[in-house]
Amino acid sequence: MEQAVHWADIYAEKIIREKGKKEQYVCASGITPSGIVHIGNFREIISVELVVRALRRLGAKVRFIYSWDDFDVFRKVPADMPHRDKLEGYLRFPITMVPDLTGGEESYARANEITLEKVMARVGVHPDYLYQAQKYAAGEYAEGMRRALEHRELIRTALDRHRTEPLPSDWSPVSVFCSSCHRDTTKIGEWDGGWMLSYSCDSCGNSEKLDLRRSAGAKLKWRVDWPMRWAYEGVDFEPAGKEHHSAGGSFDTAKEIAEKIYGYRPPVTFKYDFISIKGMGGKISSSLGNVLSVADVLEVYQPELVRYLFAGTKPDTEFAISFDLDVIKLYEDYDRCERVYFGNEQMSEKRAQKERRIYELSQVEAVPEQMPVQLPFRHLCNLLQIHDGDIASALARFCETENSELTGESLKRAETRAECAWNWITNHAPEDFRFVLRGVDDPVEDLDKASITAIAGLRDIVESGLEAHTEESLGTLFYTLAEKNGLKPAELFSTCYRVLLGKDRGPRLAAFILAAGGERILPILRRY
Repeated sequence: MEQAVHWADIYAEKIIREKGKKEQYVCASGITPSGIVHIGNFREIISVELVVRALRRLGAKVRFIYSWDDFDVFRKVPADMPHRDKLEGYLRFPITMVPDLTGGEESYARANEITLEKVMARVGVHPDYLYQAQKYAAGEYAEGMRRALEHRELIRTALDRHRTEPLPSDWSPVSVFCSSCHRDTTKIGEWDGGWMLSYSCDSCGNSEKLDLRRSAGAKLKWRVDWPMRWAYEGVDFEPAGKEHHSAGGSFDTAKEIAEKIYGYRPPVTFKYDFISIKGMGGKISSSLGNVLSVADVLEVYQPELVRYLFAGTKPDTEFAISFDLDVIKLYEDYDRCERVYFGNEQMSEKRAQKERRIYELSQVEAVPEQMPVQLPFRHLCNLLQIHDGDIASALARFCETENSELTGESLKRAETRAECAWNWITNHAPEDFRFVLRGVDDPVEDLDKASITAIAGLRDIVESGLEAHTEESLGTLFYTLAEKNGLKPAELFSTCYRVLLGKDRGPRLAAFILAAGGERILPILRRY
């Protein structure tokens, strides 16, 4: 096996080295479904999935768990959420008790969970989903809560070490949602040293005793809940954002609590950086409303490209998701990576080794047995615009001009890429990149005599047949045609674009005409 050159493989080796040989390794990720799970949150999910693949490549059995922290409190209504006024009436409730006001799901939390779960399979991510509200309600964490209460002072001391103001003397590691008003505006009272805990509610005045083994309202506060679940699930690896990895942050306190209270050695970890949207400062945030979901990104980037964005970037590197002309370059970079993997493009062996591994990790499932037919993204965009977004016609034209055939996996990938390309053209491409081929009923351009003669010369070239021409040979004829008619090349190109597209600029002219073909170009030229 090749030496580990990818960060996922390096961490897989580290996990085995630090955790020792195990029958099964557990890799974990999770989030509170308080809003749309955005592409920034996805960075943690995909980072874990890449390490899971790397572990399995080493022959390890791995369980990949994704915890929905849906028993967390609903603290704030995200800025972009509809029915904000109604949702604000459920603040301080557990998220599983907030209703889904936009659909038919059982709760607001479940609606956000399903949205992500449906899209994960599209990018090859298949975790075991854990639902914390269910696990607390089933009493699975009762022992963890009891142990935290036993060691309340040790936990408080550990947390105070990293606080500017100490926690109050009556602080409790357990919080309770009131059984009457469902809010967490409660104060913990007496604990009997076993399973019974009393509380009173500041919102509604309700007070009662509950049994930690049977109550659906009690839970650990998150800085204690996190290390408790490491121990309960046997987590060997879990990354976290850089804010959690700051000195004295939640990861530091979780490590101490895991070791001292739950007798568990903390998981291997790393910190990952923020993701932003190009043109928008700062990290992506649900609460701020600048949310870009995984589904949104898949509208423009085919699944392999989404994985490539993360597999090809170290987790501690900040980067931006772009929807401008960078999209073309990213597709070109991925295609080059693919050619390197299949030996169709050469580079230094050290770099090629890394590119091959990135390509493997970019695949949704298995690596194709042979290189799929590549459709250059820029060329595909031109074909789609020539054919008014008709994907079948654009792909048929590609096969005709490239003397190629799209079948099986190549056809599937080509159709997906074409859908993404058309979405990008329609919704994101710069205006000067877009064009519409002129129709025979559109107004003709007002041209001078030299330009009309030059267009007639172009018509003669096209009528004589484009099959014998390459982009280079046809481009050479344009310069000859310009000189023959006393025009500067730039003047001829501008005239051709006005005639064909109704604008002064457009795609590379020779490539464009070859892609469009005489059948679509000649009716326009014959009007002059």
